[in-house]
This record gives sequence, C-alpha cells and structure tokens, in this order.
Amino acid sequence: MSPVIVTDIDRAERALVDALAAFGSATVHEALGRIGCAGARIRPIQEGVVVSGSAITVLAAVGDNLMVHAAIEQAQEGDIIVVAPASESPHGFIGELMATQMQARGVGGYVTSAGVRDVAELRAMRFPVWTAHITAQGTVKETAGSVNVPIALDGVVVEPGDIVVADDDGVTIVPRARAAEALDAARRRAEREAAARERYRAGEISMDVGGLRAVLDRLGIERVARRSGDGR
Repeated sequence: MSPVIVTDIDRAERALVDALAAFGSATVHEALGRIGCAGARIRPIQEGVVVSGSAITVLAAVGDNLMVHAAIEQAQEGDIIVVAPASESPHGFIGELMATQMQARGVGGYVTSAGVRDVAELRAMRFPVWTAHITAQGTVKETAGSVNVPIALDGVVVEPGDIVVADDDGVTIVPRARAAEALDAARRRAEREAAARERYRAGEISMDVGGLRAVLDRLGIERVARRSGDGR
C-alpha cells in the first residue's frame, strides 16, 4: 500500500461511543463474544482512568513518529490515536510535547504497541496512555507511513473509526458497525453481573449461581473424599 492520509473517516454516533465507557474494556470484550481485546502487553501508565473514543489509526515506520504528527491534525475531540509500527519498535513515539498538542485538541487518549517517554509528565498532565513499552529512546521523522488505514494492534485489527474502550484492564476494540450491538450486549451483561453480585453478597457461591456443578458432571470430574486418621 502506498503511504496515505485519509481525512474523512466515518465515526460511530458519539452517544454510543461515550456510553461504552461506563462498562469498561473487560465487560465490553466479554459482551461481544470475547473479541477485540488487545492483550496483556498494552498496559495503562495511569490508574483509574476509563476512556472510549473513535480510533484515528497510524501505521508508522520503526523508530519514526512522523505519521503520529500527521494523525494529530486529523483527530477530532474525543478521538483516540492508535499507533502500530510496521514491526516491533520499543521506541518512545510520543512524550510531553506530543501529548500537549493532543490534549489541547481534545484527543481522548493514546494507544500503542510501540512505546512512550516522559511518563512522569504524561501522568501529571492526566493525559491517558496505554502502551507496550516505556523508554527514554526517541524517534526520528524521516519515513512515510499512513494515517487512517487498517492496522494490527498486537493481533487485533483496528479500522479507522472503530471504538477504543480502555481502562485499568487494558484495551478493547469494538468494530464501528457493531457499536449499538456492543452497548446493548454490555448493558445486558452488566445487569446479569449485578444480579449475581447480590446473590454472592447473600452468601451463595458461583458453583450454584453459575450452574457449574452440571459442568463438572459433564466433564466427568469425580468428587472423592480423602480418608484420614485410619493409621495408614
């Protein structure tokens, strides 16, 4: 693919995007059939922050953040910039100055399978970041890449305009066309979990609440009492 910057991406309805933040990455991932989780390697640099926004995608060259600069120009308020280098690149693609630009433009956060730097400053700014690497190693600005094309974020395909839900548990990607479905499924799952929570608080256990005894029986797992005190 020739390098390109796509300037007119489609986004999901803002109300749907914002509503998904209430449920968090794990619930949304489970509700959609356990898809979209970017995995354990991409972790937050902060705690207690939940974001949901439309993805501005960046396919960058190794050790080169030129296209991240280009992506900032394309971002609208609430968007999440998602950066994947063409191959493994544990460089600090953004730091305080890049984040200052993004924050001033209302960018909702930054997600990458590469790295970031100036972490203390990013935390002090309260600019949300999820990253695979933290490093002092910087980048150059010399190599063409693309903005708003499909990318692979640690094995999860991210299309421009897909919804990024990120929190302390990590990052989940929701396909834009499934935004309404994701929200409905997340609400239903949250309701089921709330009902189960009340039963647990009342003293019941998951073996009964979740019907897991039947699963054990189906798998042929035996219950065996270990005898003791018989001298053997």
